[in-house]
Amino acid sequence: MSGSKISGCNEAIALSRRGLLGGAASLSLWGFLPKSAFAGTRDPRLLTVILRGGLDGLALASPAGDPDLVRLRGRSAVTAAGEGAGLPLDGFFVLNPAMPFLHGLYQRREALVVHAVATPYRERSHFDGQDVLESGLAGVGRADDGWLNRALSKLETSGKANPRALTNAQKGLAMGAVVPLVMRGSAPVMSWIPQTFGTPLRESTIARLMDLYAQTDPALAKAFADGIALDKVALTDAAMAAPQHGAVPPQGAMKEFVETAEAAARFLGSVDGPRIGVLSYNGWDTHANEGVLKGQLANRLAGLDAAIKAFADKIGPAWKDTVVVVVTEFGRTARINGTDGTDHGTATCALLVGGAVKGGRVIADWPGLAESALHQNRDLKPTRDLRAVLKGVLRDHLSMSDRVLGETVFPASGGVATLDGLVG
Repeated sequence: MSGSKISGCNEAIALSRRGLLGGAASLSLWGFLPKSAFAGTRDPRLLTVILRGGLDGLALASPAGDPDLVRLRGRSAVTAAGEGAGLPLDGFFVLNPAMPFLHGLYQRREALVVHAVATPYRERSHFDGQDVLESGLAGVGRADDGWLNRALSKLETSGKANPRALTNAQKGLAMGAVVPLVMRGSAPVMSWIPQTFGTPLRESTIARLMDLYAQTDPALAKAFADGIALDKVALTDAAMAAPQHGAVPPQGAMKEFVETAEAAARFLGSVDGPRIGVLSYNGWDTHANEGVLKGQLANRLAGLDAAIKAFADKIGPAWKDTVVVVVTEFGRTARINGTDGTDHGTATCALLVGGAVKGGRVIADWPGLAESALHQNRDLKPTRDLRAVLKGVLRDHLSMSDRVLGETVFPASGGVATLDGLVG
C-alpha cells in the first residue's frame, strides 16, 4: 500500500481546482451523522461494494433445494451434496464453496443474503444498468449525483459531537481513481488511489503545493491538506500491518481489490476518519467459461471473500457498528449458454455483512426456476426491489427518515416499502 494516494478530488495525479471543487468533491457543507452516531454507544460505518459486470447470484447463493436447478444448470449447478457441494445456509440455499469466510460470518449471524432482488432496470446494458443502480432513480435518465451522496447530504445530528471526529466524518470516501456515480453529488468526498495508479508526491512537492494553495485558494488548500492527512494514516497503518514471519500477501487478480478493502477498513475504522465509503470490483461479466466451481467466477468469488475478510480484520473494534452492502447492476441468465457461460440477466442476490447486521438468514420471496416462473423465459424473476434493501440499511443504520429516503435519496420510490429488520 506504500505509495498509495488519497485526495479530495477525482484525479489525485492532477490536483486541480476543478477536480477538487467540482462534482463529488464539492466542499459545500452537508448535514452531519445521525444523533446517535457519536453518542458513545453507536458510531455507524457503511461501505458499499459494487460488483461491476453482473453477478451470477445463482452461483453465489445457489437454490440447491429447487428441483429445477440441475435441469437448468447441469454440471454448473452448486448443489447441497457431492463433488463441489456448497456450504449450507438455511436448508434450501447453499453458498459457493469459494467463500468460507463469508460462510463463517453467516454462521455468526453477521451476514445475510437477499435473493431474487433487482433494481427497477429491466434491460441488459451494463452502462444503463450501472447508472440505475448508482443513481437510485426508477429508470434510465440523466443523473449527476448518486443515492449514496444524496444520503450523505441529508444526514442529520443533534447535540454535541466530537469536533475532530465530526470534521472528518463529514466526508465520504471513494476508493479508486474515479469517484463513481453513486458517490457524486454535493456532499464532499475524498478519493483514494492505489499505488498502481501512479507515484506518490514527494514531501517537497507537497510543501510547495500547500504554500501555493494557501496563498491563492484557501478552500483548495483545506481539501488538499485533508487528503494528505488521510493518506498519512493509510501509509502508517500499512507499515504497521506489513506481513510478519514470512507471511505471503494475496497474489494475482485479487491482490489490488484485497488491498483496497484493507485501506477502506483503515480509513473507516479510524477514530478521526470518514464513516461512509464505496469501492468497486470489476470482472463479473461471465459470458464464456464461467467456472462456477473452478475457474474465473470461483476465483472472483474467492477474491471477494478475501476482501471481506481483509476489511473485517483491519477495521478493528468498529466492525460491531459496520454494515457492508454488496450489490451489482443485474444478474445472469438462469440457463448456461453454449460456451459454458451465462448472459445478461435480471434478478440476482445482494449481500449484507458486518457486526451491525442481523444475519444468519437468506431473505427471499423465491419465485422458483420452473420454465413458467422465469422472467422472459430466461432469467431469475425479481421479487424484491433492491431499493427496499438499501432503504432498510439507511433508515435503521443511519437513522434516515422514510420520507427523505422515498423523496430525495431514491426519488419517486414512496411505493417501494422499506425492508425491515436488516440491522441490529
